[in-house]
Amino acid sequence: MTAPNSMPGYTQRQQPGYAMPQQQPVSYGQTPAMTTQPMPAPSASPRPIIPQQPQGKPMHVLDADTITRFNELAERVRTCFSHGLIGQEQLRESLIVTMLAGGHILIESVPGLAKTTAARLLASSVSGTFHRIQCTPDLMPADLVGTQVFDLATQKMTTQIGPIHANIVLLDEINRSSAKTQSAMLEAMAEGATTIGGESIPLPQPFMVIATQNPIDEEGTYALPEAQMDRFMMKTIMTYPTPDQECGVLQMMTKRRADQPDYSHEPETTITLRDLTTMRENVHHVHVADSIMQYIINIVFTTRGSGPRPIQGLKNIVRLGASPRASIALMRVAQAVALLNHRDYVVPDDVKQFAKDVLRHRVLLTFEAQADEITSDEVVERVVRTVPVP
Repeated sequence: MTAPNSMPGYTQRQQPGYAMPQQQPVSYGQTPAMTTQPMPAPSASPRPIIPQQPQGKPMHVLDADTITRFNELAERVRTCFSHGLIGQEQLRESLIVTMLAGGHILIESVPGLAKTTAARLLASSVSGTFHRIQCTPDLMPADLVGTQVFDLATQKMTTQIGPIHANIVLLDEINRSSAKTQSAMLEAMAEGATTIGGESIPLPQPFMVIATQNPIDEEGTYALPEAQMDRFMMKTIMTYPTPDQECGVLQMMTKRRADQPDYSHEPETTITLRDLTTMRENVHHVHVADSIMQYIINIVFTTRGSGPRPIQGLKNIVRLGASPRASIALMRVAQAVALLNHRDYVVPDDVKQFAKDVLRHRVLLTFEAQADEITSDEVVERVVRTVPVP
């Protein structure tokens, strides 16, 4: 895999004193030749950035008690994870932030890294309804959303809702379901409702989809289309645990069941649906200054090949940049991160923390970039380093 700073069309980090590269036309499979030219001056911002607060003072929109209560509830969710999942702190925080921001998440990893366990632990931390759906090639849309059946007693058609009607839904191995079944999830994830027999039925609120997929097994799988991928607020990638963490897993598995309390049924370690709804409302009230909004827009526009400081050669690597839905997701995630850090205002580090998770599945690479083993994570990292921080 090519390092982030050694991908074709790039040189070292853009700073005053460095030279910008220029990619020369090459044949497929060859390494592009690099020539050095002086770095052009950055273009002006689309509109001036006017600070909202004098002398950089943040606008406080939530009182201290509300922020404290928010983090107490978030700590209950972390407690459920700590007794069932060792390591994987990045996955845990991604799940919590996505739930608080009101989005859906896609988890990708090789088999055996506790994707399903992590989803179950998140569901056990909320005292709502939870359904697990094992996706298979023969799974039909009616098996997800529901259907109408004829009732012999009343001689009428009655509606039977499917397992998608729950507060938290786990779609295990979503890429094993057919394209027709995957498309049935679009309305549920985007509109929060399903259509059965021409009747729109709202889903329980709050509603969240946790999907998992295996990136290495291609037999009997259907790649998720771009429209489906864009509905996920985050895409997080699980990695192998460290030796110490894996030793902790073995030690946990050897404990007797009597020594492992079931935290999923203790009210002290769960949050109610009303608590979760209130927490989501608090996230929406977190202050986002105009300069932070402009920073988010600049990041997204840079992935499309423009922005205040365009990256030369990016259009040869990126086939399609992030959509406006990515800007909304990046702002919501940053608001949730700010509250989890006991603040009611967003700072640039809140935007950076989960930029890869929000953008990696929305930045589509060209075939040439894939042939050079360039990943979307490398592109997102380069974009975040390039865009000026307000």
